Amino acid sequence: MTPNDFWTISPLLTISIFAMIVLMVDLWLPRDRKGLLVFISIVGLIGTAGWAISLWDKHQTAFGGAVVADNFAIVFQVILTIVAALSILLSEKYIQVKNINFGEYYALLLFSTSGAMLMATSRELITIFVGLEVLSIALYVLSGFARTEPKSEESALKYFLLGAFSSGFFLYGIALIYGALQRTRLDEIASLPITALSSPYAIAGVAMLIIGLGFKAAVVPFHSWTPDVYEGAPTSVTAFMSAGAKAGAFAAFIRLGVAFGSVSGAFHDVLWVLAALTMVVGNVLAVQQTNIKRMLAYSSIAHAGYILVGLLANNEQGRGGILFYVLAYTFMNLGAFGMLILLARRGQELNSIDDLKGLGRVNPAAGAVMTIFMLSLGGIPPTVGFFGKWFLFMAAIHAGLNNLAYLGLLASVIGVFYYLRVIWSMYFEEPTREFPSNIWDLSYSVGAPTVMVICAIASLLLGVAPNLLWPVCANGGQSLTAPMTSTPIVSSNAPPSTAPAVPASITTSPVVTQ
Repeated sequence: MTPNDFWTISPLLTISIFAMIVLMVDLWLPRDRKGLLVFISIVGLIGTAGWAISLWDKHQTAFGGAVVADNFAIVFQVILTIVAALSILLSEKYIQVKNINFGEYYALLLFSTSGAMLMATSRELITIFVGLEVLSIALYVLSGFARTEPKSEESALKYFLLGAFSSGFFLYGIALIYGALQRTRLDEIASLPITALSSPYAIAGVAMLIIGLGFKAAVVPFHSWTPDVYEGAPTSVTAFMSAGAKAGAFAAFIRLGVAFGSVSGAFHDVLWVLAALTMVVGNVLAVQQTNIKRMLAYSSIAHAGYILVGLLANNEQGRGGILFYVLAYTFMNLGAFGMLILLARRGQELNSIDDLKGLGRVNPAAGAVMTIFMLSLGGIPPTVGFFGKWFLFMAAIHAGLNNLAYLGLLASVIGVFYYLRVIWSMYFEEPTREFPSNIWDLSYSVGAPTVMVICAIASLLLGVAPNLLWPVCANGGQSLTAPMTSTPIVSSNAPPSTAPAVPASITTSPVVTQ
């Protein structure tokens, strides 16, 4: 091990060290003075993001090539620190009201984030599996953190059992790939001849990896846990899970897609069907929901389908689109869950869509902010959700996947229905419950209102000016293949018709370029 190795993983070291500091400091704090842990956690996340940004354009590898700090990994790491920071700020008062104000909560959030970051920066299968388990085990505990509520315990048990089963698939897939190829490093696998990658054992191993990651990303038909866990887990945990776990899973998905690009034809039709089912099933089932957390759960499944479209495009624009979409989804989805947390501050959870009736009349500011998040999730301009889908679908069209892009547009239209239903309830129906008179009261909570403002501004600003973010995401997508460009197999299996480079002008005007 060299100093360069530790510099390469400095973001991971930073967040892990601060998670342990949170545990140690918690030993000396009374239960009603846990606010210091929020401060320590946020400082740790800022330091983590700072270390990650310092590695920009360095393209360093560490520990024998198992870990790489390319721009793709750095963008994902920064996104994950944003997800964690927003989730922690949302949690401060919520876990007090829920009477689950324990220091382990913040440490588990940080450890889970570190696992997702490891998945994003790994290019070795065993290391990806370690990251997956660190991410998952912390989430199992967080799902059941409201230990006095049967629904929370039930969600944790379901999540644990199905998660352990999917981890078994992933690990067995690694074993088959190693048995067939005698390698677990993705850059080495990508350099093998196509005859080796096409062996039955390697194909079966990749199929099992897809099952394992498909569960974590909530891809149909591996989605059955999602609505139950989202409904039963504490709302702040659900908010983190909806963005953080999905980001880690798709980061690993993309790296696997690059490594096994030469045999992608064997899985193209399978992934096409998975993407189509995920988009359609997620939106159709969301229409039928009356519980708002279950509705957002099925919505999350549909959004995983949109991200799969970018993965199937298998080009730099699609990978950059995934990075853009994951960050956009972070702001609009955490904002929606954050509003539920703000409105439930008296200890009364909002379970039904009917609970939002009349919100826009009673509290116009809260109604307007929630409307921004619903429109963004539906992909309505000028919100960031529109451009998130635009980049993914245009990448699919450039890759010749016109039918899948059109199906995604149709699924999005279905999704608009249930998002508009929430807006209708807020503005055109009479209230059925009493709302807090001033949910923006900073004397009650600084974190949650701050998150709402940040998410609302980001959802609008990045929708009006997506070029503020797109160049960084495009760079991340382009850097992903840099360590593997020396092998002729990868380049020969990425013809211009299926993997076009992002036009140079898209960084300044994506709409005009398309």
